[in-house]
Amino acid sequence: MADMITLEAKKRERVGKGAARKERREGNVPAVIYGDGQDPVSISLDYNLMFNLIFKGGFKQTLFEVDVEGTKTRVICRAVQLDPVKDTPVHIDFFRLGKGATLDLEIPVVFLNEEECPGLKAGGALNVVRHSIMVTVRANAIPSEIEVDLIALEVGESIHISQITLPEGSKSTITDRDFTIVSVAAPGGATDEDEDEVDEDADATEDGAETPDADAAKSED
Repeated sequence: MADMITLEAKKRERVGKGAARKERREGNVPAVIYGDGQDPVSISLDYNLMFNLIFKGGFKQTLFEVDVEGTKTRVICRAVQLDPVKDTPVHIDFFRLGKGATLDLEIPVVFLNEEECPGLKAGGALNVVRHSIMVTVRANAIPSEIEVDLIALEVGESIHISQITLPEGSKSTITDRDFTIVSVAAPGGATDEDEDEVDEDADATEDGAETPDADAAKSED
């Protein structure tokens, strides 16, 4: 599970483009917290801290506790707006998580034992169909990664979603097929089956490109 990070924030009394520019000049990033049936709260966060957190990776899979002058709120990032020229953060949207909330998140896949994979040792090529998997998770149990072990994968074989153990509390959002995650192709390219899998999964990936979706946050209360 990814660790929860506490962020110290200040409440912004003024909103709008002028107020946001002023915050950025003072070394802050304007942000907003919304969701869970409550009014939005405009806040500002330290620029240097947010820059480092955003660009170290996994920002949208990280659970945050935002402390707004003593009021603590559990959130997850919904969107980061970047400057189109400088590629620096100019605004952040956080989604408020109620008690028992679940989310649909895209979690990165990590492959284990590549050096020991018999198919690769025999000259095969690793064909990664999915670099991440969309899963439904509880907000208090967001995994940082999904492990896929290649220790027994031979040339011409594939690993499907049914063959891996997802982190506790996680389940795939795709339930109508046993999709391929990775395979080892013989020298010369991917098999027709793998190419079909890539085409078939493209539509599903597009549906979840912006994650986590505010509409995907659900409360079990």
